Amino acid sequence: MTRATPWQGIAAALASAMFLGVVPIFGKISISAGFSPLMVVATRTGIAALLMTCAMAIAYRRFFYIYPVGLVGCLLAGILNGLGSILYYTALSRLNAGIAQMLYSLYPLFVALWLFLDRQPITRLTAFRLGLSIPAVIMLLQTNGSTIDIPGAVMVVCSSALYGLHLIINQRVIYDVPAPTVTLYTILGMAGTVLIGYTIFDRSIPAAPAPWWPVISMAFITFLSRFTLFLGLKKLGGLQTALLGLGEIFLTVFLSILFLGESLNLMQWIGGVLLALSLILVGFDRIPPQKRAAKGWLSWLNPPALPAPDITWRSQP
Repeated sequence: MTRATPWQGIAAALASAMFLGVVPIFGKISISAGFSPLMVVATRTGIAALLMTCAMAIAYRRFFYIYPVGLVGCLLAGILNGLGSILYYTALSRLNAGIAQMLYSLYPLFVALWLFLDRQPITRLTAFRLGLSIPAVIMLLQTNGSTIDIPGAVMVVCSSALYGLHLIINQRVIYDVPAPTVTLYTILGMAGTVLIGYTIFDRSIPAAPAPWWPVISMAFITFLSRFTLFLGLKKLGGLQTALLGLGEIFLTVFLSILFLGESLNLMQWIGGVLLALSLILVGFDRIPPQKRAAKGWLSWLNPPALPAPDITWRSQP
């Protein structure tokens, strides 16, 4: 275990969190303007996947290669995240953006659960930070007696669990694969999933006056956020990236207050302070170097081992 903190990974994870913190605001604006949740997520992810593919084809062709099991892992992670996106944006049509993002912030808990099931250790400070985030999220959910749409809340929590699982799957793959490669195939898996969902269950088109700029903005932000997310994942691992990703809550809440007229009570502000403390403590955490885990229920995602060289001595004729 190393005492050095990989600041490049921290910067990338925080950048991804900031990008993702803006997305729910544009999503809420788009849904309020007449776009269906499925159309929002399908358009946003489809354009982002197209941008990523074009960028790779122009400047990073060498990153197209990936070993077969790694490809399966990336596509599986993309499918899970795509399903989670459908659930999240469907819930966003029923919940305030700030509340939805607060519920979504439970994903570090699910990441810790998936890591535990996958037999991967976490540090004591990481466990403390994780424990600190639990009362923080509970406080953030205090709404002074107002009711929260239960089906919408359940959909967000399920989306959070799927997002955490997709991080752990990608963590397995990204040890041996460059971040741009993982980004490309994961986002292609996402795009395929949400486009199929839109084609089968929706196919609605908003009326002509509906503004397209929020959806287009979401696509470009998603394109940037996915690359920085997997760069952080490669440097820090799944749980640290997830904990830093909680920073997106603050931006979402701030923008929801500024542009959507939402507000927080005193208890929710205290929860926000606790989350901020959890984020600050990452600078003191001992983050182990990322290693390929040989065991666990996701060990099948490891690349096939190369055959050992034949070093048997042969007698000269």
